[in-house]
Amino acid sequence: MVIHNIHDSGYKKLFSNRTIFRQLLETFVNEPWVAELDFSQAETLDKSFVADHYKATESDLIYKVKLQGRTVYIYLLLEFQSSVDRFMAVRVAYYALAFYMDYIANYSNIEKLPALFPMVVYNGSERWTAPESLTDLIEGEPSLGDYGIACRYFKVAEREFPREQLLEICNLVSVLFLAETHYNFELLIEEFVKLFAQETDKQAVSLLVNWFKQLAVHGRVRPEDYQALEQEYHSAQEVREMLIDAVTKEKQTIRNEGRKEGRKEGRKEGRKEGRKEGEAALRATIGQIVQRRFGSVPPQATVLLAERNLTELNDLVNLALDAVDLDAFLLHLTPKAQ
Repeated sequence: MVIHNIHDSGYKKLFSNRTIFRQLLETFVNEPWVAELDFSQAETLDKSFVADHYKATESDLIYKVKLQGRTVYIYLLLEFQSSVDRFMAVRVAYYALAFYMDYIANYSNIEKLPALFPMVVYNGSERWTAPESLTDLIEGEPSLGDYGIACRYFKVAEREFPREQLLEICNLVSVLFLAETHYNFELLIEEFVKLFAQETDKQAVSLLVNWFKQLAVHGRVRPEDYQALEQEYHSAQEVREMLIDAVTKEKQTIRNEGRKEGRKEGRKEGRKEGRKEGEAALRATIGQIVQRRFGSVPPQATVLLAERNLTELNDLVNLALDAVDLDAFLLHLTPKAQ
């Protein structure tokens, strides 16, 4: 199945780019001290404190930055799992303490620890409902007064930003979020082209474009393709042609899989069980396409898809891929179900 969740270690590589990191903080962290950060000296640490149990669903990145002449650290936790962990604040506190323990072990003769800003970037489909403060997860009564444990993280949930807001921002991170939450092929191509024309850091734009290309063609960024992410583009036309080719390949692969599923079930000579399995597989495929392109699968779409047979579902794969928006998909879906 080609339709994918954009979750992999290539995501960490994106935020390792200093320009992308700077735009993340400047655009999505509304704190006054962000304006005083010296991003020209920002550097990442070759360390990770993610527990083994969570390495498949999250990654971390630690930046060392100057603020008012002093060193501060930005701890960026990239959360890839689709569901929300209610006790995220506990995990963040654990990672923050692990960072400080490591700092103490590596620096002697220190009197105080450096400031650390913990931040969670979440790209899952569920609405973020987890408390952002450790205090909110601990019983308040009986009160322990000043001795209660406290830790708070800053959360960026990508799906909380409307498409119109991301389009208005139009920078590296907003286009990344747009690709995550509103997977509209034609719209994204135009946004990448526009971004290339206006962004001075062409290397950062090329990195983001290559990341999207790898996902469109392969469904993920494979370790052997990391070097390909460094390819730099020299014109907006080059970006447009490459993306059109990648998206065309992705669509054709999905269509081929739909036809393959139909032929496979056809060879089962009309067995009811076989048809049901084929229809269920295609409904799942269409649901994933709609989810990725438009952000959600409305209940009415699920109901209408349940009424379609195998032949109709094969045709609907094309409709899901080519519809301009969710309303257009539902408009074409409804009459055929009547």
